[in-house]
Amino acid sequence: MRYKPHDYQQFCIEAIKQTPQIALFLEMGLGKTSVTLTAISDMIGFDISKVLVIAPLRVAQTVWDTEAEKWDHTQFLRFSKILGTAKQRRDALLADADVYVINRENIPWLVTECGKRWPFDMVVIDELSSFKSRSAERFKALKKVRPCIERIVGLTGTPAPNGLLDLWPQMYLMDQGTALGKTLSVYRDTYFKPGKRNGNVIFEWKLLPGAEDAIYKRLAGLVVSMKTRDYLKMPERIDNVISVELPPDAKNAYRQMEREMVLPLKDTEITAFNAASVCNKLLQLSGGSVYDENGVYHEIHREKLDALHDVIEAANGNPVLCYYGFRHEAVRIMQEFPQARMIGKGENDVRDWNAGKIPLLLCHPDSAGHGLNLQTGGHILVWYGLTWSLEKYQQANARLHRQGQKSAVVIHHIVAKGTVDERVMRILAQKDLRQDALMEAVKAILREDSNEG
Repeated sequence: MRYKPHDYQQFCIEAIKQTPQIALFLEMGLGKTSVTLTAISDMIGFDISKVLVIAPLRVAQTVWDTEAEKWDHTQFLRFSKILGTAKQRRDALLADADVYVINRENIPWLVTECGKRWPFDMVVIDELSSFKSRSAERFKALKKVRPCIERIVGLTGTPAPNGLLDLWPQMYLMDQGTALGKTLSVYRDTYFKPGKRNGNVIFEWKLLPGAEDAIYKRLAGLVVSMKTRDYLKMPERIDNVISVELPPDAKNAYRQMEREMVLPLKDTEITAFNAASVCNKLLQLSGGSVYDENGVYHEIHREKLDALHDVIEAANGNPVLCYYGFRHEAVRIMQEFPQARMIGKGENDVRDWNAGKIPLLLCHPDSAGHGLNLQTGGHILVWYGLTWSLEKYQQANARLHRQGQKSAVVIHHIVAKGTVDERVMRILAQKDLRQDALMEAVKAILREDSNEG
């Protein structure tokens, strides 16, 4: 197939070719993979000889080589996948190829295996935001070999899912601290002040006055940022909140767990041991069931199930994609709706969904990130159980709300009133606002004459 890049894609291609270190903050649907492969195909054998692509496992397994095979101008690229057992990885590393693809969990192994002989002159980090923690082994390993990397490209649509502190490790991998400082401490001390704390332990950092704009200015030469709505004609998106009222018994159970971190039941007792655990239990209770210490779930209410019935009835035969938060939610939905199918690891589920053969498809947000295209199978999405992660939330929504979708996408959020569900919705909205501000601040503005020199 012949590749005809849009103006914004050509802009990104040239940015990669002309800038040794570049982060592309491109929202889902803008073609990050095809853009990067095109730049690689133009440079291979001239500016670069061996490229390492670091990606989530599913993407490393199937996406990059499949995308290259799709286009006439990238079909010549030779791929080697550094995956599987240690022996399989070593064999793949020694193979003669142009592009080597590895999952991010194996980066520490790769750095150790290569030692002082780092063979890659270009590195592409697919989903750069997965390197947002300076304490993660993958970050430490890549930081160690960063001086050996001549060219580096970072790709993500959600660069700061939890706030601007997330940016420092990612940007350090891009420019080794030139833009935002050589250490996280320098970055924090320059742009933030301590917020909530307990003695010497600081739980929250707040931006100093004017710091946000200053950070964006520092990133201006390092980042190309684009939002889908600016460059693609996207289908309409309709967000809907379905509030459900817990029955008195369930509400009392919720309040008791919230207050005492203990919930006595008929045959057992549910105990939460810390704040994180109680928050988890409250999310379960909001969904209608809760696990005991033996992993057995106990039903508390069915209000969300009833709300899901209403959604499916209103869909009038149109397929529905439903996200759940806990396994017991999926089990109860499967019991309630015999037509439901849970998405597996194989391709049959995706193919059947896109063919309109699955009336109700269940999916966990963790499984809905990368390389999963569901937009041709339906346009109705339900959040039965919510996620705290903005990144997972956005990626899950983008399975349907993306280029190729023919209908307006309706996203229902089933929210239990007076519960932690409402707090999750607020936090996701706040994070989204911060994320949006970052994207807007460093957004590339394409002019009609941008390709005219």
